[in-house]
This record gives sequence, C-alpha cells and structure tokens, in this order.
Amino acid sequence: MAELTRLPKGARVSGGAREALQTELRARYQSGTSIRTLADATGRSYGFIRALLTEAGVTLRGRGGANRRGRLSH
Repeated sequence: MAELTRLPKGARVSGGAREALQTELRARYQSGTSIRTLADATGRSYGFIRALLTEAGVTLRGRGGANRRGRLSH
C-alpha cells in the first residue's frame, strides 16, 4: 500500500475526503495495522482515527499485550 498522506493538525476532514480517508484507514486496519500506527502515519490523534474507523462501521480489535491476570497474587 502507498504511504498515507499526513494531515494538517486540526484541519477539518469532511465530505468525500473523509469518506476516502475512512476507506483507506479501514483497509489498513483490517489488514492488521494498529490504530496507533495509523495515527502516527497521518499525524492525527489516536481518538480521531478510532472515531473514523467507528464511523466506517469497523469492528475494533481488542487490546493486545500480556494477560495481567496471571501476575496478580491474592
């Protein structure tokens, strides 16, 4: 896939540009790219990318990382 275009911080993304960005982000997210990586690539916040993916109807993956339950001692 081609490199994502960095968006100016605070710039409004609406109409066809928003739909095109949602389509691109959806494809990349569904192919395994993380929200954090998409945010870094576009220069936008994690919350902005997450909101676009949610608007696009994407089912978000759960958080990764170690299972912390095993480390608790009771």
